[in-house]
Amino acid sequence: MNIKNGAIACFKPLALLLLAILVTSCAWLNETKKQTVEAANAHAIPVDPAHFIREALVGEIVQEERTQADGTKAMFYLIRTYSEPHEHAMGPWSPKSISDGKEAGGIWLHDGQVYDVDGAFIKNMAEFYDDGEWQLYRDDGSVRVTDTKEAFEAAARPDVDPRYNNYVVEGRPEWFGRHVTTYVIPVNPVYQGRPTRLQHDAVAVAFNGVNFDPPAPIHAILDAHTVAPFDHAGGHINPHAGYHYHAATGQTKEIAQADGHAPMIGYALDGFGLFAHLDADGNAATTLDECGGHVDTVRGYHYHAGAPGSNQIIQAFCGQPGSMTVAE
Repeated sequence: MNIKNGAIACFKPLALLLLAILVTSCAWLNETKKQTVEAANAHAIPVDPAHFIREALVGEIVQEERTQADGTKAMFYLIRTYSEPHEHAMGPWSPKSISDGKEAGGIWLHDGQVYDVDGAFIKNMAEFYDDGEWQLYRDDGSVRVTDTKEAFEAAARPDVDPRYNNYVVEGRPEWFGRHVTTYVIPVNPVYQGRPTRLQHDAVAVAFNGVNFDPPAPIHAILDAHTVAPFDHAGGHINPHAGYHYHAATGQTKEIAQADGHAPMIGYALDGFGLFAHLDADGNAATTLDECGGHVDTVRGYHYHAGAPGSNQIIQAFCGQPGSMTVAE
């Protein structure tokens, strides 16, 4: 027997078996995905505008029919706010001296952990990042911090002005006029069964009208030996969009759940509910999908915010997202 032909003959049954397994697996996965989509949409919970803090709104929340990205029409809520928190003050962000305690500064996120940005943290940046080029303070112990609007805008851009290398980048609310932020969110969220990548702007909105943003570009910030702290609520200032959050730290309005589930803290832009990272017993949610959500019969499909140190609220949208626009 020809060895080559014999080898082919031997492998044919194996190849057919593998093909059959692959086809069966694909069919099973498709059926499982179909069941997940059906379950998610069967228990979908409409957006409840009454959850938003009335004082945070600019006018009434209204409905409007709009065309979605896939060409279909749907009803959306238009929610206008000033993106200013009502439950907590904005700031502080940076200590002014390396002798200041943690009450003088905010927080920083690194490798999944949350660190207090106090004077000691600023003093030890070179050791913290194992990089001797860090020097965020002067010989007299004062911290190099952006103390004017012009300095902040020069330091907060992607290509940091070299004059502000080795600075703490701090923006202050009083430097900017009020921004009106408009969120367009589906009234009835629809689970798609496939992830949609996060947008460059907001991924969700808290009940106080402040947006949760995608991950902060920490690596770009660090490349210039700058640090842009968040306050203890997880927020800081953007020169163009105003105040926003990169972490959910429990300082915004929460809606407790009767069954001990993590409290609700807002809505993602696709209309699905956003819940805190930990439940009433201090446990993180399990069985989360690639978007950072899962389904239960009480809350339908919903997301859980990442741990505060993760610099990640959700990973992707599982519904068709609406939008956010900012106007002065």
